[in-house]
Amino acid sequence: MLEVNGLTAGYGRLTALKGVDIRVDEGEIVFIVGPNGAGKSTLLKTVAGLMAPTAGTVGFRGRPIAGRVPEELCRQGLVLVPEGRHIFRTLTVQENLAVGAMIRKDKAALAEDLEKVLDTFPILRDRFKGIAGHLSGGEQQQLAIARAILQRPALMMIDEPSLGLAPLVIDQVYESLRQLNAGGLTLLVVEQSTARILDLASRVYVLRNGHVVLEGTAPELAEGNALEDAYFGYVADGHAVA
Repeated sequence: MLEVNGLTAGYGRLTALKGVDIRVDEGEIVFIVGPNGAGKSTLLKTVAGLMAPTAGTVGFRGRPIAGRVPEELCRQGLVLVPEGRHIFRTLTVQENLAVGAMIRKDKAALAEDLEKVLDTFPILRDRFKGIAGHLSGGEQQQLAIARAILQRPALMMIDEPSLGLAPLVIDQVYESLRQLNAGGLTLLVVEQSTARILDLASRVYVLRNGHVVLEGTAPELAEGNALEDAYFGYVADGHAVA
């Protein structure tokens, strides 16, 4: 579904991505993990059209999309839930969800999708008329994901869904992701921490200093210390990863 090959991007003279290759197949949950400054958010922003690559290709559903604007990509089914949620805090939950559905004209199908979203995130039904800024951090994350779902994505990219959340709330958010994937939604998720991801992931990429230093399926990475070694900058034989 998503093919990224040799992707290079950055900010002025700073190169944040250095020839990154990743893929996401239909139906997968793929995680990208790595420490601060690894280039994780830059990767999602570049794929989503918020940044222009300086080299490499991005393909979505068999078509090149590098350089396309975010609105066009959203209509094609590629949706980003950014780091920090970016909800409209002074609007109600209902109004935030309506903003997410602005690109849609199919009112009957939209009403059905809204009911499904509220079933998936029952707290949003309870707070439907309430001000979004009054929600807890975990509830705001659920709202951001729900708003993205109403855009009917084929692939949803989520940047650090557990950021700033308590462990119990992270479990709730991750269970929501599991349910969405079981319902057919393909997910690409960026996380700083490796905790919990192997229980959910189809595959994992470790990004460090702008390079992919490790890729594997969840069962492969559950064996031994390869994931931890790659994350902290060492391969299994103790040599530093560039």
